[in-house]
Amino acid sequence: MAARAELDPSRIPAHVAVIMDGNGRWAKQKGGLRIFGHQNAITAVRETVETAAELGVQFLTLYAFSTENWARPAHEVMALMQLLVHTIRQETSTLLKNNIRLQAIGDTASLPASCQRELAEAIELTRTGTRMTLVLALSYSGRWDLAQAARRLSEEVAAGNVQPGQITEHTLASYLSTVGIPDPELLIRTSGEQRISNFLLWQLAYTELYITDLLWPDFRREHFQEAVRVYQQRERRFGKTSEQLNVS
Repeated sequence: MAARAELDPSRIPAHVAVIMDGNGRWAKQKGGLRIFGHQNAITAVRETVETAAELGVQFLTLYAFSTENWARPAHEVMALMQLLVHTIRQETSTLLKNNIRLQAIGDTASLPASCQRELAEAIELTRTGTRMTLVLALSYSGRWDLAQAARRLSEEVAAGNVQPGQITEHTLASYLSTVGIPDPELLIRTSGEQRISNFLLWQLAYTELYITDLLWPDFRREHFQEAVRVYQQRERRFGKTSEQLNVS
């Protein structure tokens, strides 16, 4: 595992996104219910947030609940929502102390009223944080994001505010829920699954992927630093050749 001293502070990714996967399998290995895994994932979240802020990451996006997760058993969804409320309430003071701003992306209107209240309060309380922005993806999916952007943009076209011929990639991006947030430079996925699970489909176009077999409840500071170390060893070409990048 990489130590912080091994990392190049000038090449820390500005935006890291994380698919926090494996809670259910972790709980099954321990002989517990799935919610047991979710409960024991809080330490992983806390260490990831703290480490990202210490390294100088500017945006950290955590895939906390997808639109597809609503199809899970009702008792698990309810327990997750209760855990979400408790965690937001518990961690807000820590975010304030560490000068971290909270944001949320996704169809948050579909969350229970108690979740919406806690989330809105935490976002308001931390709005002046400048050290890092923590983005929670809640009731989110990449396809939902693209669909809502297309719907809003089409309304602007119908109203005559935007001409079809004026629509560019930049135009569409400005209607996504991540407007104002740079595209992730690094995506970390735990549990070894080799997919992005409908997460930030537009925004991940040139993101570096780091996949670990580690289950999310076991993810710690050193694992985040290792992901950054691997990221720093890669050459990001964005369609160019190595020779083009190396021209001084």
